Amino acid sequence: MRLFKNLVAAALLLPAIALAQTPIKVGIANDLSGPFAALGAEARDGFNLAIKQLGNKLGGQPAEFIQTDMGGNPDQARQLVTRYIQRDKIDFFTGPIGSNVALAVGPALFAAKVPYLSNNPGPSQFAGAQCNDYWFGVSYQNDAFHEAAGKVAADRGFKKMVILAPDYPAGKDALNGFKRGYKLAPNQEVYTKLGQIDYAAELAQIRDVKPDAIYIFLPGGMGINFVKQFVSAGLNKSVKLVGPGFSADEDVIQAVGEPLIGMFNTAQWAHDLDNAQNKKFVEAFRKEYNNRYPAVYAAQAYDTIMAIDAAVKATGGKVADREAVIAALKKADFSSVRGPFKYGVNNFPIQPLYVRVVEKGADGRITNKLVGKVFESYQDVYVGECKK
Repeated sequence: MRLFKNLVAAALLLPAIALAQTPIKVGIANDLSGPFAALGAEARDGFNLAIKQLGNKLGGQPAEFIQTDMGGNPDQARQLVTRYIQRDKIDFFTGPIGSNVALAVGPALFAAKVPYLSNNPGPSQFAGAQCNDYWFGVSYQNDAFHEAAGKVAADRGFKKMVILAPDYPAGKDALNGFKRGYKLAPNQEVYTKLGQIDYAAELAQIRDVKPDAIYIFLPGGMGINFVKQFVSAGLNKSVKLVGPGFSADEDVIQAVGEPLIGMFNTAQWAHDLDNAQNKKFVEAFRKEYNNRYPAVYAAQAYDTIMAIDAAVKATGGKVADREAVIAALKKADFSSVRGPFKYGVNNFPIQPLYVRVVEKGADGRITNKLVGKVFESYQDVYVGECKK
């Protein structure tokens, strides 16, 4: 009888043991090759630091982080997401850098009720008419940095402007955002090929226009190549450079160096932002990655994992209850490196935006310095189109 009772007790425990040992799965579609490789590497490092600090768990529960390179290719990303959903049975998704990829994979994730926490792209479509409960733009809405940069350019009296970006969704959002903040018509609006590395034709156009300043949104290797060629052409002697944070971030500074000194750029975060969580993050990142400062992409990726962790903790690990997960994610009850964090009705953050400038410090290190706040509480202009 005692043996029988023990067997019954063990049988009753089996479902609970099996449940406890089932890992929570996060699909991470990395950009480690292709046009956004440098940015994807920064994001990967931010993800991995958070994962390490959490002991490879989420909300104290066992977790599996499935990281796969999809090279910024929308078709490849669609195939990967299908595999994540059907074979791997993921509970959360994140990773892509490009808005073209976000737009390509979003519908399948939403249909499968898999929360997509965007560590970078914030396409206007998902902020407005195509907003969705399963989308969380942890980073920013695409126009945000650019709108802030437009205001910075106007406030600094740059009357003659050329604006330039790649011809893809985020590039169009970028220049529209800049024009909204600048409130004047730029002298020239130029779209380049995504992944372009030779800017001789564009630099000739800039030389002809003779602007006070040029605004560039050229992420990763595109921006690195442009700035090097811009300086080689001698245009930096007469034309000021303005950009979003990505165009003058730590990855670009490492590759370009002194030619970036004096460049104004805008972001929702800076490594010298004065809050306790950010100081801990920057110190840990530098310790983990050869004393280098994190870029915006790393900070956003770190926040994304911490946001997932907080939601899993709030639901007691019951991630199959998607309504509870979405409600927990919406509360954003985590310690962000940006400070207090909240979403608008379209699940994009309402947050301050700052202006930074590239400077050489007393130690000889070239890096960004926070020099002011552009918007106290920025909310994107598309939120009114969100009817969920």
